[in-house]
Amino acid sequence: MEYTHELIIPNDNLPFKLFLFEGKDGGYIREKHWHRSIEIFAVFEGTLTFMVNEKECPLQQGEFILVNTNEVHSILAPEPNRTLVLQIPLGAFENYYTDERFILFSHSPREQDERFMSVLGQLYKNYEEQKTGYDFKVQSLFFELMYLLVSKYRKTEVNPEAVRQNKRLNRLSQITEYLRSNYREELSLESLAEIFGYSPTYLSRMFQKYAKINYKTYLQNIRLEYGMRELMNTEHTISDIAADNGFASSKAFSGAFYRRYGVLPSEYRKNR
Repeated sequence: MEYTHELIIPNDNLPFKLFLFEGKDGGYIREKHWHRSIEIFAVFEGTLTFMVNEKECPLQQGEFILVNTNEVHSILAPEPNRTLVLQIPLGAFENYYTDERFILFSHSPREQDERFMSVLGQLYKNYEEQKTGYDFKVQSLFFELMYLLVSKYRKTEVNPEAVRQNKRLNRLSQITEYLRSNYREELSLESLAEIFGYSPTYLSRMFQKYAKINYKTYLQNIRLEYGMRELMNTEHTISDIAADNGFASSKAFSGAFYRRYGVLPSEYRKNR
């Protein structure tokens, strides 16, 4: 399978991740990938083309697409666009699962599409402006979106093949979610394999096959994502950030940071 698993980390203190699409300037291709979160791409200006499970889904201005958990997709954005991306962890829908901890949303247009776009636009506006009380407003708008998702877009009759495909990728997704929750701890491949009832060899092959990356690098990338966030949003020392995020030393953190981003943490902070 020629696709990779994407790590989703929610915004600080919020149960979702919301951002402007990184391909907003055009000339952008995102190869096949998958993740456990529900993902929504909403096009406010321009166009995008999605491939979802080998099916082409073009998006025009005013349209959005719901990408389901573990659904393999790619994105083509040849022209500039303004697209909002909302990623919601699967666990937010726990009370609405069908079989195998599974929930499925429709890709087809619904009568509520215009309302959904409007609420999502308001959500982003309030999140960006951060005026007094914005956190309450953001959460209220988010829950309105959640209501629309489970009441208007959720599919209650699910194709068995969709469940089987989800189950195949769900195994690794559960492991990566555990890593995201425990990345500060010392997590060897052997200890993780024991927790999930696999042999270390089998678990190593699982990472290579589905995530297209070895276990050690995957865990380090999680730590770097959180380390960068702390670097950007706090005045903590490099040593403290390294210790907070599971690195053995500031030297280990700085070396990994440089290999991933091409700059030392101290230089990155100075130039941010």
